[in-house]
Amino acid sequence: MNPIRVLSPATTANLGPGFDCLGMSVDLWNRLDVLPAENGSLPLVEVIGEGEGELPTDSRNLVYQAMEFLFREADESLPPLHLICHNKVPLSRGLGSSAAAIASGLVAANALCSHTFSSNELLEMAATIEGHPDNVAATIFGGLRLVISDQDKLYTVPISMPSEVHAVLLVPEVRIATEDARRVLPDMVSVADAVFNMGRIALLVAGMTTNHPEYLSVATQDQMHQPYRQTIFPAMKVIFKAARDAGALGVFLSGSGSTIMALTQGREMTVAYEMAEAARQTELEYTVEVTKPTLLGAHLVDSG
Repeated sequence: MNPIRVLSPATTANLGPGFDCLGMSVDLWNRLDVLPAENGSLPLVEVIGEGEGELPTDSRNLVYQAMEFLFREADESLPPLHLICHNKVPLSRGLGSSAAAIASGLVAANALCSHTFSSNELLEMAATIEGHPDNVAATIFGGLRLVISDQDKLYTVPISMPSEVHAVLLVPEVRIATEDARRVLPDMVSVADAVFNMGRIALLVAGMTTNHPEYLSVATQDQMHQPYRQTIFPAMKVIFKAARDAGALGVFLSGSGSTIMALTQGREMTVAYEMAEAARQTELEYTVEVTKPTLLGAHLVDSG
C-alpha cells in the first residue's frame, strides 16, 4: 500500500445556544500518517504532540478503532498498519479531539477501501462511534453545520459564515470530561429557557447566513447548559465578560469546555489579551491561540 496522510480539524460544538446540534471546524489540525506495518503483524500507533505518553498506542487507540469499524462495515480485514498521529488538538478541552481522531481514522480507512463510503455514511459511522453528532459533522464536512437526529437518521446542512471571522481560543490547562460536564445539567428545563435558546439559535443561523455578525453578541447567549457548567468552571463568567468588553462578536464555552472561544471580526489580539488577563486574575493556567473557522473537514493530503 502507498502511504496515506489525513488532516482532521479541531471543532467547537454548541456555539452557545445550539446544544448538541451546532458544530464548527476551526483551523487547528491533527495529522495522521498511515504506513504498512514493518513487522507485518500487530498494529503500532505512535502519538506525537497532544496525548503523547497518555493515549493508547495499540488497538485501543481511537484512530485505529475507527479504521477497524469502517473495515467491518466494508466486510474486509484491516491490514497490518503503522499509524503516526501528530496531534495538535488538546484533549478534554471541548475542541473535538475524539471527533478528530475518529474522522481521521475513517477517512484513512475509506481510502484503503477504495472510497467505498460517502461522506454521509462516514458521518453516520462517526456519530455511532462518538455518540454525539455535532462535533463529528463539522469534522467530516468542515465549516459550520447544523445536525439533528431523527429516527436513527442524521440530517445535516451547512450554514454559511461572514468573511473575516476569526476565533480566539483560550485553552485552560484544566480539563473537563464530557461526562462531568453533562452530569451537572438538569433533567428538565423551563419553557422560558427553551424559548430563550430556540430564538437565539434562529438568530445565530440568520446572522451568519445574512452576513450580520453584529447579531452574535445576543445569538451566542445560552440558558440550557452554560449557567450549569459555570458551577464547575467559575472562571468562565469573568473571561466571557472580558471578551465582550474587548469587542468580541460573541463568546461561548467550546463544547463542554474547558476552552472558551470568542468570535471576532477585527481586534483579535485585543480580545486575546483581555481574555488572557482575565484568566490570569483567576489564577487559571492557559494558552491562547488566534485562529479562524475553516470550510475544510477531514481530508486526504499528499504525503510526499
